[in-house]
Amino acid sequence: MSTDKTDKKELLSGTLDLLILKTLDTMGALHGYAIARRLEQMSASVMRLSQGSIYPALIRLEQNGWIATKWGISETNRKVKIYSLTRAGTKRLQIEVANWEQATALVARVLGAKA
Repeated sequence: MSTDKTDKKELLSGTLDLLILKTLDTMGALHGYAIARRLEQMSASVMRLSQGSIYPALIRLEQNGWIATKWGISETNRKVKIYSLTRAGTKRLQIEVANWEQATALVARVLGAKA
């Protein structure tokens, strides 16, 4: 039983980066708000992303060279940063997916192990 008074779901470290990279790979260039809403939609609203989580992740991914930014206009005619996957980001996504698959396989083995 959890002693946490909130019922917030927390992502494992690095998971948000993986989800952002995959979203940009699948959907193409998007602004930050659209990325957050797409991830919430794909999670069936189980995951709620605030500006305090999505934008630091986008900055980190840009600093690593995995995404690029340019200024554009949103659907509501506002000036926004548009994020897109770089060639290095595509390579990183492949690495992150492989790491995720290895980690989930390990957890599945441990959880399925008989004492």
